[in-house]
Formats: sequence, structure tokens, C-alpha cells
Amino acid sequence: MLAKFFAPESVAVVGASRNPRKVGYQIVLNLLKSGFKGRIYPVNPNADEILGLKAYPSVSSIPEPVDLAVIAVPAPAVPGVIEDCGAHGVKAAIVISAGFREVGNVELEKRVVETARRYGMRVMGPNCVGVYVPKTGLNTTFLSMERMGFPSHGPIAFISQSGAFGVAVLDWASMRGVGISKFVSLGNKADLDESDVLLYLAEDEDTRVVTMYIEGVEKGRGERFVKALREVTPRKPVVALKSGRSEAGARAIASHTGSLAGSDAVYDAVFKQTGVVRAMGMEDLFDMALALAFQPPASGRRVAILTVGGGSGVMATDACSDLGLKVPRLSHETEEKLRRVLLPIASPHNPVDVTGSATDQHLVDALEILLRSGEVDAVIWIPYFQVPGITEGLVKEFVARYREVVSDTGRAIPVVGAVTGGDYTWRLAREAERLGIPMYPSVERAAKAVWALYRYGSWLRRLGVYESYVEGFLRKGVAPG
Repeated sequence: MLAKFFAPESVAVVGASRNPRKVGYQIVLNLLKSGFKGRIYPVNPNADEILGLKAYPSVSSIPEPVDLAVIAVPAPAVPGVIEDCGAHGVKAAIVISAGFREVGNVELEKRVVETARRYGMRVMGPNCVGVYVPKTGLNTTFLSMERMGFPSHGPIAFISQSGAFGVAVLDWASMRGVGISKFVSLGNKADLDESDVLLYLAEDEDTRVVTMYIEGVEKGRGERFVKALREVTPRKPVVALKSGRSEAGARAIASHTGSLAGSDAVYDAVFKQTGVVRAMGMEDLFDMALALAFQPPASGRRVAILTVGGGSGVMATDACSDLGLKVPRLSHETEEKLRRVLLPIASPHNPVDVTGSATDQHLVDALEILLRSGEVDAVIWIPYFQVPGITEGLVKEFVARYREVVSDTGRAIPVVGAVTGGDYTWRLAREAERLGIPMYPSVERAAKAVWALYRYGSWLRRLGVYESYVEGFLRKGVAPG
């Protein structure tokens, strides 16, 4: 049933408008500009044509089946539209319209759900912006594509209870270059909720990591939510940003979507018991998701730091220690191997400082020694692309050696990077990300990404599925492929 929300062959936009300032105009425009290949049916009783498409007075007057209805009419008219959709056989409806439970109109929202259920229809919203699927061009949002960015296709799904926050994330992800498989804005969750979408995404081949912004689970749905998380997390990482941690925040949630925030301690316990990785902010959310999408989970908490700058190595060590990760001493044997390939002025101790006089070869050889040592579970790489001995060819050489070692040893050790600099630095950092190594603008964020890899790896080991998960991860051709 949920496939109609994410892969419809036809979409009716109820409340479509010829006025560029209206929500119904922008939804039709976004579907067209995003390249949606299915049929689009604008519905407006006062128009014959909208944006070059034939308009219809009602959904029931459309001469062909409709998979998905996107509804953007005043709240009091929504139950009637749902009735019309149901009579025409529509099984999925996204209600963009606001003015329901979030402003006290509880009975009106109940009528929408009751009407939909009579026809076996599922409803997303109300008070939401719906879905965005870059791969197919399905874009039911009503924000101007000239004023914000929409990310390209990628492995990270995002579920948001807040439409505004969700749209901000889309814009940020586009700017950051983070790809999205599915974006889902749930709004008031009168019918469809996180549990439904989580279970759908568990089966979605385009999604490797599920991220979500959650304000609160509806009363009576908590057990189902926990069950859904337990079903998904052994198969795919789930990273959650839960708002309303403070008393004032919880009050704000009640006036936003009408949800009950509940005790933050309860949510924190649920996340720990179900293997969810908890983020504390938007950057956290996608920093962790990037690492989990492109790198295997860590089998332990031992971190090697490979740096071109000593100060950054010390800061990275502190950041790891603050998170409960270990930066262990390397064995005498491993240090001797490092001494043989590094400059005399370099430090073979962990953090391994190759110094600003290093070349590409020093970093690549040191990486291989660390990966083969059996003494570390993850590597934080701090290259400093600005130093004279490092060339633009480093990234490809570094990733090639990484993949070679993984293939040879059969042991997947995650590597993430931290870089600071301007356009030149980030051009090379983006190249590293395209090849599967996430790069972060600070050592603290890189350490947090490693913590997420350790946290999820710990959950998989607890379930006894770590090895099978990693085997499947590598089989999919995800770096290191």
C-alpha cells in the first residue's frame, strides 16, 4: 500500500491553482520541474488548464485511475475531497492542508481518517509537505525550487514530523552534497506514522540508512514504534533526532503538531534498547548517516589517528576520549613498521603524525600498516591537502590502497576524514566522499561519526549479526567495494 506514496504512476493535485503564489500552483510546478514521469492531474473546478496540463473539476471526473492524491484545499473541505478520492479508488492521499489537530480541530481530523478508512485509503498528514523522491522526480513539496536546493539521489532516507524542519534539511543536504533516497514529512500523523514508514524503508533497496526527526509518538502507538525499530535496526542503521528534551521544548511540540512529547528519558532508553543511534542536532544527524551509509560499522572502540598535523592529532585524541572511544598505544612491532616507511621526524605513536613534510606515499603506506595491524577498529584520517608534498592524486591512491587491504584481509575497518581549508581542500574532500570516505570539517565531528559506527557495530554484535551485516554491506558494492 505505501508504494503508492513513493512510486505512484499518477498523481492528482487537488487545489491546483493558476496563481503562482498559491501552494497548489507550486506543487504542480515542482512535479514538472523535478522530472516526474507519471501522469499529473491538476484538480480545480474553475480551471480548464494549469501549467499546460488539462485540469479536472474533481478527482472522480478524471477518466483514469489515480494512485496518489495530493490535497491542498482549506481544512473544512478536506473530508469531502477524501470522500471523492475514495469513490474513485484512490488508495493514498497526502494532505498538505493545515488547520486540524495542531490548532484544536481534533474532530475534523478524525473525520478525515474515518472517511479514508471506509475506502481502505491511507493518509499522510495533515499539516505536512509530503514526499520527495529524487530518483523518480516525485516532489509534492510547495517550496520554490528557485529559492532552495533539492538534493540528488542518494542512500539516506529522512523522515520528519516537522515540514519546516524537513524542508530546511533538504536545502542543507543539497548544499552539503548529501544524497536522499526518500524524504517523508508526516505532519500530524493522523493515520500514517513513523512505524509505517520505517517498515517500508526496511525493504527499500535504495535506502541504506534511515534518519528521522521526531517530536513524539502518538498515544497508544508506542509499542508498535518499538517493534518497528527492532525490526529495522538489525538490517539498516536508524539515526534519530528527538526534540523536546526540555520542558519548554515539550510544550512547544504540543502547539506545533498536537503531539505529546513524553519523557525524554523514555525515548533515550527506547533508542538504546532498539539500536537507534541518537543525534543531538541536524549536523549530527547527517554526519552520522554519511558514515553509516558509506563505511562499515566498527567492530570495536579502538581508533587510530593518522594526521599530517600534530595539533590536530591531539585534538582528535581528546574528541575520541570524550566520546568513550580509545586511542590505544600501538605495539612495538607496528611502530617499527611505521618508522621504516615514515620520515625520521615523524611520530609512529598513535596519533601517527607523518608531519607537514610528508608525501602521498607516507600516508598511504601508514594507512596500510594500521589496517593490517589488528590493533585498531577505525581510522580518522587528517590529510591537510595544502602541504607541498601532498598531491591531488592522494585521494585516489589512498582509497585504492584501502580497498586493496580490505579485499586482501577480508576485514572491514571504517575510515573517516577531517579536513580544514578552503575551496581547494574541499574539492579534494568531495572527491574522497564520492569514493566512499566521509569527510568532516572538524576532528570533533569526525570522532562523532566514528562513535556512531561503533555504536551501531555494538548493536549488531549484541544481536549476533555483525559479520553477516558487514558481508552484505561489502557485497552491495558500497565503499570499500
